[in-house]
Amino acid sequence: MQLSFDKRKQDCLSKTDKSSIGSWDKPIRELCEKINKNNKYYTLSSCSGRIVLIKNIKKKTHDLFLFRSHNKINLNQLKNQLEKSIKINIKEGILFKQEPPILHVCCETLKDAQDLLFKAREKAGWKNSGIMSSQNDKRVICELRSTESLGLPIIEKNKVLVNEVFLQVLVREANKRLKSGWEKINRLEKEL
Repeated sequence: MQLSFDKRKQDCLSKTDKSSIGSWDKPIRELCEKINKNNKYYTLSSCSGRIVLIKNIKKKTHDLFLFRSHNKINLNQLKNQLEKSIKINIKEGILFKQEPPILHVCCETLKDAQDLLFKAREKAGWKNSGIMSSQNDKRVICELRSTESLGLPIIEKNKVLVNEVFLQVLVREANKRLKSGWEKINRLEKEL
């Protein structure tokens, strides 16, 4: 099993990054590098948390995202993005979301996955985490997910559903939760 794990790790880490930004988000980069230096683990995917405007549709499409930021935003940014989104005239409506950090880590053994899961959940606060395994390719994967999230419909029938005071609160809360997620990334990095 060791040989096949090492080979899979080498193959995975040598591939081109397929994310839309083409690299790790800055707040999670050091954690990913630390995980990948450990001979028991390697990262499959990661996100440091983000703030997005997306179409309110069930199916994932290439143009689902209307705005995406892995950094804090300000009120003017949000208002400008809402104005741009209204002009697109999306009949299904638009959602505002702040999403937490998420990380998928392939683990050499179930014990390694349990160790990582304990550190993530109990020591670093990544409460929405668990272990997945695949019978077909015999992989054990930890999905590490933090809890900071926020989501609501923000545009319907080409109208912003909330006033500017609410938008200010929304920006403040989304930024606060994004920062909290980054703190958990740092805690997990220290635990490893």
